[in-house]
Amino acid sequence: MRTAYTSAVQTLIDELGRLPGIGPKSAQRIAFHLLKLPSHETTQLAAAITEAKARVKFCQRCFNISEQDECELCSDHRRDPTLLCVVEEPRDIMALEKTREFRGRYHVLGGAISPIAGVGPEQLRISELLRRINNENVAEVICCTNPNIEGEATAMYLARLIEPLGVAVTRIASGLPVGGDLEYADELTLSRALEGRQRLAAT
Repeated sequence: MRTAYTSAVQTLIDELGRLPGIGPKSAQRIAFHLLKLPSHETTQLAAAITEAKARVKFCQRCFNISEQDECELCSDHRRDPTLLCVVEEPRDIMALEKTREFRGRYHVLGGAISPIAGVGPEQLRISELLRRINNENVAEVICCTNPNIEGEATAMYLARLIEPLGVAVTRIASGLPVGGDLEYADELTLSRALEGRQRLAAT
């Protein structure tokens, strides 16, 4: 089947369509928007992507995004090192930081357990989490995984691993809608969810 677009345009649409949350029609709209822009603006965009890819890496301690070996949150000595908040992705940290309620540190798993998607515990940064708990005298782990099936399964799995270590494991309260994502929740909802966190039973 022949396409109505030139190969260069179709390639651009195809690449944009590979981005999360971008369907074929959205990819097409973005592609034509980019083609309408002045050349210097598309060059700036391409340069920004290239520079971010070159400079940004994962924090060696919590796996948040950072331009240094250790991110600003981990290197901030004012934060409570005994309180560790576990999230799925770096963007979840940004959502929680907007609440100005949490003053501990974070750990990014890099996803959630999802057998359907082929993601098991070994694909997540769980061994690094356990190592931090042992080395950093963590007293409480707050599971801030997303309130969906994968997030709940991941939280329960972590509770079974961590509770025998004598560390309290809590889960953010149910102020968040089931099936929702942390990054889309407002600051007030997240604040109340943090305040109302409950002990997470491993059984």
